[in-house]
Amino acid sequence: MRDPRVTIRDVAARAGVSTATVSNVLSGNKPVNADLQARVREAARDLAYQVDRVASQLRSGQTRVVGVLVPDLDDSFFTALVSQLEVMAQKDGYDIILASSRDELGLEQSRLRALLAWRPAGLVVVPCTDAVPEVLRGKVGKLPMVFADRVPPEGSVVDTVSINNREAGEHAARHLLAKGHRDILLAASDLAISPIRERAQGACDLIRNALGVPPSVIGLGSNADRGSATFLGWLQGRTLPSAVIALTNVTTLGTLSALAGLRIDVPGAVSVIGFDDYPWMSARRTGISAIRQPIAEIARIAWQHLCARIEGDDAPPRNIVLPTSLQVRDSVRDLLPPGATRPDTRPLRAPAEAVR
Repeated sequence: MRDPRVTIRDVAARAGVSTATVSNVLSGNKPVNADLQARVREAARDLAYQVDRVASQLRSGQTRVVGVLVPDLDDSFFTALVSQLEVMAQKDGYDIILASSRDELGLEQSRLRALLAWRPAGLVVVPCTDAVPEVLRGKVGKLPMVFADRVPPEGSVVDTVSINNREAGEHAARHLLAKGHRDILLAASDLAISPIRERAQGACDLIRNALGVPPSVIGLGSNADRGSATFLGWLQGRTLPSAVIALTNVTTLGTLSALAGLRIDVPGAVSVIGFDDYPWMSARRTGISAIRQPIAEIARIAWQHLCARIEGDDAPPRNIVLPTSLQVRDSVRDLLPPGATRPDTRPLRAPAEAVR
């Protein structure tokens, strides 16, 4: 038979204090002297007492919970983003409730309803699409929220944090063009999503401007195994491109898996530039050149702005755009002989500045 649940009264009796003192120690709502704090925490530890957060929130009308929704926890970018948010939330006394939409609109609506049932203090959301999820439209201006990564190109009705995706595509294309590559393939996930579409557009425009023709583009989806199979099928009966730009970390894995399956050497036969810079990219015999996103900065700004909204900031929505960089390793072969003239790969426009 299960033991009855330990209550705040049990902790108070063991510590020899009032229930109000226990509540103040565990919630931090009011200062309590060090001796009483120590007695209360020792009693709670001895009894394995767990705070009933839902009941506490109902009593106080306040919540220290923030909901986080991402499209896919199999994607290293989103797990890294969540990890950064968890650290900052813990530091500020918040708990994170996490959900994944699996990149499905119907599931996104369901997951958001579940998060809202917690009456969160705010939300950090990476939507499935470029639009505000239907469940949240009536919450705009009422519930603090920040969108990250996938945001409308023209801005949003809530605070957003994203990278300069056009610039990211240009970084990769510029590096390949400077190395003499002319037959370039873009490995995208889903061009219906604005960040991917903008990365592809940035690379396509720069390549077209330099060579007179655009690169080929293939959609590999958001699953590395299925993407690898799609890429293998695409390669059948085609001449190998001299280089591939993978526009997400998942398409990077799919591309490398397909090339490895056919024993195609990187960069001897095909050069590769990946997306997102993770330790495994430099742990290979041939390190992978990659576009680096400032994940820690994305998370920091998202959390900073969410906390400001929770505290009552009612300024107009802020759309933050952060720069990316190219981490150069050994996965791109130089096709130009020494002393050859390099193509003109100057930016097509002045780089966008981050708005703070």
